[in-house]
Amino acid sequence: MKDMKFISRVVMGVLPSVLIGCAVGPNYQEPPMTARADWNEAKQEGVETGAADLARWWTVFDDPLLNSLIARAVQSNLDLRIAEARIREARGALGLAGADLWPNVDVSGSYSRNRSSENAVGAPAQGAVVAPITGRRLEQDLYRTGFDSDWEIDIFGGARRRVEAAQANVEASIEDRRDVLVTLLGDVAKNYIDLRGLQRRLDVAQANLKAQQVTLDLTRVRFDAGLASDLEVARAEGQVNATAAQVPTLQSAIKEAAYRLDLLLGAQMGTVSDELAKETPIPALPPQAKVGLPIDLLRRRPDIRRAERQLAAATAQVAAARADLYPKFSLAGAIGLQSVSAGDWLAGPSRFWSIGPTISWPVFDAGRIRASIEIRNAQQEQALKLYEKSLLTAFADVENALVNYGNEQTRYRSLLQAVAANRRAVELANELYVRGLNDFLNVLDAQRALYVTETELAQSEATMASNLVALYKALGGGWQTN
Repeated sequence: MKDMKFISRVVMGVLPSVLIGCAVGPNYQEPPMTARADWNEAKQEGVETGAADLARWWTVFDDPLLNSLIARAVQSNLDLRIAEARIREARGALGLAGADLWPNVDVSGSYSRNRSSENAVGAPAQGAVVAPITGRRLEQDLYRTGFDSDWEIDIFGGARRRVEAAQANVEASIEDRRDVLVTLLGDVAKNYIDLRGLQRRLDVAQANLKAQQVTLDLTRVRFDAGLASDLEVARAEGQVNATAAQVPTLQSAIKEAAYRLDLLLGAQMGTVSDELAKETPIPALPPQAKVGLPIDLLRRRPDIRRAERQLAAATAQVAAARADLYPKFSLAGAIGLQSVSAGDWLAGPSRFWSIGPTISWPVFDAGRIRASIEIRNAQQEQALKLYEKSLLTAFADVENALVNYGNEQTRYRSLLQAVAANRRAVELANELYVRGLNDFLNVLDAQRALYVTETELAQSEATMASNLVALYKALGGGWQTN
């Protein structure tokens, strides 16, 4: 009982030092976030800056297959699984850092058979006092069991700061997974839209090829009748073959887009090809794209949130490095049973214990600690600049997406008019050529212009939808649902 009372007094004497111990700085303060009141490029048709719910932004396209592809990608995408494993890794690192706050306690038991050397004791010096030794045993057993404990007391907060950094890293890894999810949603939607756009371009090419083949057949008939030259036939053949050469290229691009979707879904190549084989229209745009306000972006974008947590972790690491400048206090102790005989090994007189504090303070380390602090300071500065850059990058992404989205709609409207005019030109050129009132070169030029503008129109329709996807991705939407 006296032993345990003594140990209790030692522990109670140390605990106040732990409780009043203060962690060295710097203390982290979240940087202020400033943003414009509105977007520079939001004042255009089809954009609304009101409250925006972007949790399921892809549903604005009203495409069931796109919704299905996104749901499957979230379940099985490998990049997302990797990001989730990184979260578990960060949580494990947090557990390791937190373990440093607690004492290490080991339990052990041992038995040994020992023999002492007869010659280990030297002859006594002349005049030395020698105690009589009778019945000295050279061989004996030793039984030992007990607890050993060692506790480095975190008076200056180095361990607590490392826990703080580890916790911030966990939160940063969560934001990293959200950022991966935002990218995944955008990539699935963009590749799906690209595929539908390529299918539309393939239809345009095949329709034009069919019309050009009719023109070639007509030219050959006129040539056989002596109403057309061999040059006209050659030109018509050249245009047909040039258009036909586009078909394999488009078919290859469609296959590639389907395989990219397979990869995003974490599936074997060819898994979604059958679902995508049936052509459907390019996803239509909503009447208004709701984008919210710039201040909403700062709270929503995962890469900004991740950069802020990385800055917090870097700040805590600076404080942890500074704590190494101060002395370290430890409390070590042991308690157990020890005897040379198994018969009385567990008896009260066999007990032993030891307890005592230690202190260590680096006097000379060749500048290692201060160099480590300098490294951590530089890393904190980098984290701050990366955070500031993430803010600017986010604003630039949104402004660029707004520009592209608005201007592509203007381009699309012009292309609609161009296609209508070129179709009328093809009809007039064919009619005049058949009547012998028009040169055949005008027919070919009109058909070529129609094919070009119809192809550009299909591209523009897909680009508008892709630009809207890019806008939602720049706004950081989608991760809130998972």
